[in-house]
Amino acid sequence: MDLLAEVLAVGGVRGTAGARIEASGPWGILWHGITRAAFYAVTCGTAWLELAGQPPRQLMPGDVVLLPNGPEHTLRSAPDVAIIPNVCTAAEKARDCGGVLRLGSGEVETHVLGASYDYDPAVSTQVLATLPEVVHIRANRGRDGLDDTVRLLSRELASPQIATDFVLNRLVDILLVQLLRAWRTEKPAETRGTWLGVLGDPLISVALAKIHEDPAKSWTTDVLAAELATSRSTLTRRFRETTGRTPGDYLTLWRMDLAAVRLRDTDDTVDAIARSVGYTSVYAFSRAFRRARDQAPGQYRASARERLTPAG
Repeated sequence: MDLLAEVLAVGGVRGTAGARIEASGPWGILWHGITRAAFYAVTCGTAWLELAGQPPRQLMPGDVVLLPNGPEHTLRSAPDVAIIPNVCTAAEKARDCGGVLRLGSGEVETHVLGASYDYDPAVSTQVLATLPEVVHIRANRGRDGLDDTVRLLSRELASPQIATDFVLNRLVDILLVQLLRAWRTEKPAETRGTWLGVLGDPLISVALAKIHEDPAKSWTTDVLAAELATSRSTLTRRFRETTGRTPGDYLTLWRMDLAAVRLRDTDDTVDAIARSVGYTSVYAFSRAFRRARDQAPGQYRASARERLTPAG
């Protein structure tokens, strides 16, 4: 069981290439109104990233940075450079359609690929939502494929060909996984308290794998502890330390995530969905679902589908 792959897949994490910044001379831009995780890869030149309450952060060639919660931020050629006025409309268009955003004048000195990541609001178990405000990975570590992928990205941007947009979007997905791998390897202390921190505890990562492999099984803390050849108290303590929850709480959360997606995306009966996540009684499932989502399963299905229906 590849836990990270499954949580990203069930969580509906999808990357899309955003604005391709080509900048020269003094330049600066403010990004706001972002509702998704924001990502930047510097393929040429340098840039400075600034968020409220934090010192400016210099981004060098090959650096990648993830802003999991999409906070308002600025990118500039230097910390004291003024924001370029009257570029908001062009910037938003480039961000939304993956177009080129030309900043400054003269020969291009800096190339930055922007991207964004959506995740499914129906799923509570999310990797990105637990990350710190900024995840910054420097270039030239030489221990993983992140540098190689940034170089591929740079070549694709320098010489666009047929299906370049398709290639960029796939590379953006790969970059996210490689960024998370590199961050976990280089800064393990920072992963504590995040979903990735679970992978640092062999006992709890195996416990989660068992839950994910068979969420319908009649798991109890005692049964799970016996499968892992550990004590109930040890399992509960370490589970709470790494996830912030008890094994039973996590199991219920994951079951409700799986059920919510199936209610929205399939026509399966409530009884079939209940059984698939370990409930032999529709009543017991409905009661658990209502506690988790403040709606009965049928009400949730109707409202979730209504939200997906385009207006007009």
